[in-house]
Amino acid sequence: MADPINAIAEWLQNLLTGWGMAPGLALVIRFALGVIVIATVMLVLDIFLVWLERKVVARFQVRLGPNRLGRYGLLQPFADVLKLLIKEDTTPLGADKFLYNLAPIIALATVLLLWGVIPYAPTIVGADINVGVLYIVAVGAIGTLGIIIAGWSSNNKYALLGAFRAVALMISYEVPMVLALLIPVMLADTMGINAIVASQNVWFIFVAPVAALIFLISAIAELGRAPFDMTEAESELVAGYVTEYSGMKFGLFYAGELLHALTMGALFATLFLGGWRGPFVEQIPILGAVYLLVKALFMYWVIMWVRYTLPRVRIDHMLSLNWKFFTPLALVVLIVTALLDRILEGAGASTLVYTLVMLGANLLVGWITLTLLRSYARRERVKVAEPRPVAVPPEPTGPAGGPVSAAPSVTPSTPNN
Repeated sequence: MADPINAIAEWLQNLLTGWGMAPGLALVIRFALGVIVIATVMLVLDIFLVWLERKVVARFQVRLGPNRLGRYGLLQPFADVLKLLIKEDTTPLGADKFLYNLAPIIALATVLLLWGVIPYAPTIVGADINVGVLYIVAVGAIGTLGIIIAGWSSNNKYALLGAFRAVALMISYEVPMVLALLIPVMLADTMGINAIVASQNVWFIFVAPVAALIFLISAIAELGRAPFDMTEAESELVAGYVTEYSGMKFGLFYAGELLHALTMGALFATLFLGGWRGPFVEQIPILGAVYLLVKALFMYWVIMWVRYTLPRVRIDHMLSLNWKFFTPLALVVLIVTALLDRILEGAGASTLVYTLVMLGANLLVGWITLTLLRSYARRERVKVAEPRPVAVPPEPTGPAGGPVSAAPSVTPSTPNN
């Protein structure tokens, strides 16, 4: 069976209508079951991500990782889930209980909502809306609301400060991310996610590599992962906005973070790596889901690689990097891409010529950017290396304006014994 998912959905639709149910109600039930299935698969995959991340960081740090419970330690994540479920659930004194309990649900639910528009295969799409990119930006912003609610409702100054940092970081890096998202929209002439994937006869990472890099770095900043993890700086904020959370409430935040990283990997794969496209997808559509998962896991590994390699960046340096570097660079790339796209389309350029010109323009922008950065770094090094002038105190003056003569030194005499 080349397309088992749609075959099962069609069988369920016919079964429900055969029982005398109205076609519209049967369709609603079918969609609801689809949502439950997708959410369940993502949450089960999230448990696997706990094991995967521990194994990867263990390899980076030259150790074994979980290897006691089950073969290769595969049962360790289930033990962790059980521990979180039976751990004491505390609520801090003075906290807003309703918002305090709502925040972790929002944090996880917003990540799951993003999977509703990601096309898994050419014939397997949750909701093929024509404004899918706008939906991603809008739903992603709801996660910011969950974080600020968690920090404010905890009645803890460390949690509130961590929430302020997280919101400042997320709002700031949304600007270059949205600008980078506009480039696949322009290249595909549509905001529909499935249409963007279908238009990638050449992966957009080869057409707009600078935009892909900006999107990836902005996504890591949105996740609050190292080197952008000052929102959870353990040395000064305990644990950031999750300081007062325990038990499964903390588990929901942790699950949302891991699943969010995989979601960003899936979005990157969808927008810049061809999504479900691959060999034999036209004959066997279910292969598209396999290709998408492999690409998403590869990008998830890249995010882990960055996290466990680079040191933490100071919060003011993070914001300065965004507003002084990534946002102007994203604007330049957006303008260059828009101009070249119109010119090449008007000239009737072939796919090969179009790709080479776009790639060359991105490489030129990248080279100019690196040149400017090297020049700036050289100037900063010169400033640091220059000796600072030492302030010499003014010489005291007497009543007539002349210098004050130093008092003669008197050596005390030693009495004779």
